[in-house]
Amino acid sequence: MEQLTLFDEAVSLNAPLASRMRPVTLEDYIGQEHLVGEGKILRQMLEKDMISSMIFWGPPGVGKTTLARIIAHRTKSNFIDFSAVTSGIKEIKEVMKQADSDRMLGMKTIVFVDEIHRFNKAQQDAFLPYVEKGSILLIGATTENPSFEINSALLSRCKVFVLQGLTTADMRKLLDHALTDKRGFGNQKIQIEDRLLEAIAVFAGGDARMALNTLDMAVLNGRIEPDGSVTVSQEILEQCTGKKMLLYDRNGEEHYNLISALHKSMRNSDPDAAIYWLARMLEAGEDPLYIARRLIRFASEDVGMADSQALPLAVAAYQACHFIGMPECNVNLTHVTVYLSMAPKSNSLYVGYRKARKDAMEMLTEPVPLQIRNGVTSLMQELHYGEGYQYAHDTEKKLTDMECLPESLLGRKYYVPTEQGAEAQVKKKLTDIEEWKENLRKSQK
Repeated sequence: MEQLTLFDEAVSLNAPLASRMRPVTLEDYIGQEHLVGEGKILRQMLEKDMISSMIFWGPPGVGKTTLARIIAHRTKSNFIDFSAVTSGIKEIKEVMKQADSDRMLGMKTIVFVDEIHRFNKAQQDAFLPYVEKGSILLIGATTENPSFEINSALLSRCKVFVLQGLTTADMRKLLDHALTDKRGFGNQKIQIEDRLLEAIAVFAGGDARMALNTLDMAVLNGRIEPDGSVTVSQEILEQCTGKKMLLYDRNGEEHYNLISALHKSMRNSDPDAAIYWLARMLEAGEDPLYIARRLIRFASEDVGMADSQALPLAVAAYQACHFIGMPECNVNLTHVTVYLSMAPKSNSLYVGYRKARKDAMEMLTEPVPLQIRNGVTSLMQELHYGEGYQYAHDTEKKLTDMECLPESLLGRKYYVPTEQGAEAQVKKKLTDIEEWKENLRKSQK
């Protein structure tokens, strides 16, 4: 447990770069524009001094602790930093008693609990009465979904803010600032290529602390030149990160070449090639969620009805990437990549939608047939809305011969199933339905 005022807080120049560069004002804070940008909700709450208890939910290194300290500084509050690992109920009650006394003197107390999900139910409950009566403002930080990890009674009294991983542009801004600010390396001459700064930004994967620690280590191990400057080479950076810096450009041509290679390998049912291209992207710093989104698309575009389990599995992989991140989610993506590679292939959904889209774009004004319009008012009924509608559930086979396409499009076929995998059964069923409808129409003539 640590109590700070933030007004006389100073960080030693011997402290790690991430500590030295910790912002103390919103103006210095990088990222989370959706919360602290001009006119955004958290900034407005600060400007109007209407701060309430809140939970910051987001991945590591995105500024949860920093933002809590800035709030305490801006609202001129005592700031008490709890550790969910070392603080027990006794310590909580002692601090709450002091906060009660301070409140009587007009002093606000902000209690910050990092990794609040590690507190057990009894520890979380110890905060509840003091949050209710306003003795403290509780700010909890968690990397886990608060709906599952925080007591409902406490959660209902807190506003949840979702913090996002920093973008590569945010990371570059952070690194450039560290090289020029006197708290960082502003008093030294550091020679490091832009491409290496970009590599650090990608390597850190949205974690500001990791980016700054990587830069710090690279500079400390850099080559000292005769003029006193420090040169950071690619070799030094690779030694500091423990991996080869592939200098992957997420927006460049190689990005699109690699995702194309992954798609085409899966489409060609080549799991070995698909895993290789997947690894090339992940190890070079590609966002795993981007890859997961592409796998979701592939599941319907290239597998489709041939194996309808492909889509939910791909969506599950996206969720896994969101929950656990890299490097752990690499095996989840490998799982789905191999599944999609080995699944039967059908592009009938993709082809069908393209044909339907062409007709829809060329015939945007085709009227909905009267029999499938919803005649909910007397006027609509007078205009014959819903007249001739046949309710399929009223029939033995749950089928009717009612036409649902506009008259000008009768007979159009958009979905043409293949005989691949499970789609062969779909094709048989669709053929049976069409034959049944045709026979019924003939018998009514």
